[in-house]
Amino acid sequence: MRVAIIHDWLVEMRGGEKCLESFCELFPDADLFTLVYAPERVSSVIRSMKVHPSAFDRLPGVRRFYRYGLPLFPRFIESFDLRDYDLVLSSSHCVAKGVLPHRALHISYVHAPMRYIWDHYESYFGSGTALPTRSAMRLCRPYLQRWDTAASGRVDCFVANSKNIASKIQKLYGRKAAVIYPPVDLDKFHVGGEQNPFYLIVSALVPYKRIDLAIAAFNALGMPLKIVGEGPLRRRLEKMAGAQVEFLGWVGDEALAQLYASCRALIFPGEEDFGIVPLEAQASGKPVIAYGAGGVLETVIPLNGDSSEAPTGVFFYQQTVEALVETVRLFERQSGCFDAQQLRRHAAKFSRPKFKAAVRAFVEEKWLEYQVLPRLA
Repeated sequence: MRVAIIHDWLVEMRGGEKCLESFCELFPDADLFTLVYAPERVSSVIRSMKVHPSAFDRLPGVRRFYRYGLPLFPRFIESFDLRDYDLVLSSSHCVAKGVLPHRALHISYVHAPMRYIWDHYESYFGSGTALPTRSAMRLCRPYLQRWDTAASGRVDCFVANSKNIASKIQKLYGRKAAVIYPPVDLDKFHVGGEQNPFYLIVSALVPYKRIDLAIAAFNALGMPLKIVGEGPLRRRLEKMAGAQVEFLGWVGDEALAQLYASCRALIFPGEEDFGIVPLEAQASGKPVIAYGAGGVLETVIPLNGDSSEAPTGVFFYQQTVEALVETVRLFERQSGCFDAQQLRRHAAKFSRPKFKAAVRAFVEEKWLEYQVLPRLA
């Protein structure tokens, strides 16, 4: 069985790329196709694959400005020649699911439908965006929506990273999706170490993550906040941050694990489709203070909720500075309710071996159906 793995772009290691690592480990002889490839920014597991970047990757400065190529992505993702493959496994949050699989079985693991043109359009291209970009996207959005909807028909089997995303796939594409939760790599995180009074954010600095909300809240609280991550909003966020807010950029695995282990709690102010970061914090024995919507509803057990399990976090339900400030103060009063080892045990339910076993079983089941059912027909 010849396998092709498709991933939107490979320019950093985030949640989607950590899922991709597992796909690469399951199919080490597969060919890996992507729009943009920056090998120095991805893991050794991904670099060990035979990677085929698109022609888009050859454009000057593309690794810095690839996001502006969004209207061109459908053309480039369709340019990959997959005629010789038996199985196509796409890892998609943008256009990867839109490849042309020809006669191959196409299984698409969806981190999110193309959020830039659907539910997060205003966050990316709303009033805070430069006028030329906003005007161009207003023209391109209908075309991209039509293409995305049509391209969903090229997928034989959808797998969603959460019930939240499965419901979006049903709403947008009229298709059912199995749910396999993404993995947290427990071995990279540990409980214990020196305890410090700071709170932590680990996030790309893009609009829908709502890092601005967290900064405003911690300016009001006067408490220390460390922010791990990079993105186009960094300069703007730095200007609004008080002296107690520290920007660290992206950090290595060991430094990140130490930050998780030594912080008071993780701050998660945006609505995520799934969100692996809250699980990394819990794997480090740290509670999560999160906006109570999206993927965290499936990964965090809230204090004062109706679950019989021990709590692993606190939710706020309005994306306002006041609501977050109040929730941080509530956490400070009730931080003794959280047990580090229980937090880690909860995260272990989302382990990497469990993820790989579930993906392997799903692929084997669908591959058997793909081989047998046409013959029965």
